[in-house]
Amino acid sequence: QVQLVESGGGLVQAGGSLRLSCTASGHTFSRYCIAWFRQAPGKEREFVAGISWTGVMTNYADSVKGRFTISRDNAKNTVYLQMNSLKPEDTAVYSCGLSYQYTTSHDEYVYWGQGTQVTVSS
Repeated sequence: QVQLVESGGGLVQAGGSLRLSCTASGHTFSRYCIAWFRQAPGKEREFVAGISWTGVMTNYADSVKGRFTISRDNAKNTVYLQMNSLKPEDTAVYSCGLSYQYTTSHDEYVYWGQGTQVTVSS
């Protein structure tokens, strides 16, 4: 069993920054990819950013490119999402997912964290 735990959410003013963390524990079995997804009230879950096992490959939703950066520290089993220049439309529950494929499709993510709330005030 694999557990993912997110942290770092909170309330921030527009233009501010937050850093989310996603730490994996348990039997991950193999090299894995991690992605962040978010879901705002009344909206579909959407892909935000993803990173491969080595960290060499990353990809981002167009809405966050240039503002968010995903990175990982495999020694700590942790993936980070640095969010800068936050906007009110970034307000959502952010969840990390683990997949054994490098993909933006949430259907391919087999383990999920509980989510952390990010609220950006205008």
